[in-house]
Amino acid sequence: MERAIILSSLAASGTDTTPQRVTERAAELGIPAADLLVVAGHPVPAELLPPKRDAEVMRQFAYRVSYCDHSRLAALEAFVRSLPRVAAPEPFVQPVWPGRRPAETRLAAVLGALIRNRGFGIRELPFMGLSLSTLHGMVWRWDASPHRKQQLSAVAGPLGWTLPDLFAVADEPYSAELRPLLHCHHVGRVFATAVPLTTAQLIETAEEADRLSVREDHGVWQPVSQGFAEECPDFP
Repeated sequence: MERAIILSSLAASGTDTTPQRVTERAAELGIPAADLLVVAGHPVPAELLPPKRDAEVMRQFAYRVSYCDHSRLAALEAFVRSLPRVAAPEPFVQPVWPGRRPAETRLAAVLGALIRNRGFGIRELPFMGLSLSTLHGMVWRWDASPHRKQQLSAVAGPLGWTLPDLFAVADEPYSAELRPLLHCHHVGRVFATAVPLTTAQLIETAEEADRLSVREDHGVWQPVSQGFAEECPDFP
């Protein structure tokens, strides 16, 4: 409960908390510092954001990671951590906003920034059971609606957030009966760990994901993810 209170408070009035304290909180909660700074309404330092990467490579990378089950995701995350951190070949460029229009609500701004923190655009995200038009609407005006619980359950996993945490940020009541729609946060942990990687390293990681998952390559990209949310150890 204390965790939910902290996240709700930061989402509601995080600018009253210094960026340094927010970063400390992030370490305590096991949440990427860039993400908690976004939730609290603070700018994200350039060193916490990804370098410029090829969008098509990002798309293929996300797709291939989504075919790994939990044991393979753990191995893939360890592989990503083993890669050297190299200097970006170009000067840092602020990742572009993932939506077609600027955010007009607090939650839309948070969601768009969380997606941007990983270097994704809307089209680079793995298939989550939501249409592209729905996702574009969510990073523009994510108003309260009967569909918000379903939408939160869809986007939390690819962002590496647990459902209770993201529901707390959205000020949405969470029920233990809720489950991720397709991906759990273990998929998103790989995406978050891969934030510092270059385009070449993303290609290498995508190849490793294929090797681990034994995914059959049909020669064309299909907008479908495997998804292993039903097997997530976090849900009995």
